[in-house]
Amino acid sequence: MLIAQQKRKENIAEYLLYMWQVEDLLRACKLDIDIVDRQLVAGFRLDEKQHHEVREWYDSLLKMMRLENKKEKGHLQININTLIRLNDLHVQLLHDATRFPEYGAEFYKTLPFIVELRARQPQDEQCGELETCFNALYGTLMLKLQGKAITPETQKAIEQISHFIGLLAAYFKKDEEQPLFEND
Repeated sequence: MLIAQQKRKENIAEYLLYMWQVEDLLRACKLDIDIVDRQLVAGFRLDEKQHHEVREWYDSLLKMMRLENKKEKGHLQININTLIRLNDLHVQLLHDATRFPEYGAEFYKTLPFIVELRARQPQDEQCGELETCFNALYGTLMLKLQGKAITPETQKAIEQISHFIGLLAAYFKKDEEQPLFEND
């Protein structure tokens, strides 16, 4: 909860990747709040009140995962909604190329990597451009955590995707502080 709140304020992309990791951690804890408490919450140095708040936050996520049938895979609706908001902003930025030419340029530099990644996915698992980027970033994060090697080609793709998503996250933060578009 504490890390999520901080990441949400600072960088929406890091927040979303963090929340995906939390989903996986909760699954690894068998969606059991007692295991979560021992394995995750206990790792934080918290006073009693904070411990209760963090435990409640994890418990609410566990309940959502059960309700939304995300026990084995998939993302919570709150995380899907974040991705939808990012996608809406992405589309707006692309459509206003005169005001945001660098955004479009970065997207079109990233697009060949997105197309290549999507071509590797089974037809029924293909997703939108941004979700493909986030899947690539998350997958690479997991490989690094497992100590697995990443090919130079993959590293090049991830660097470009990271740069593009970082730019989108920066625009998201600006848009939250002062709407970039009239319909916000």
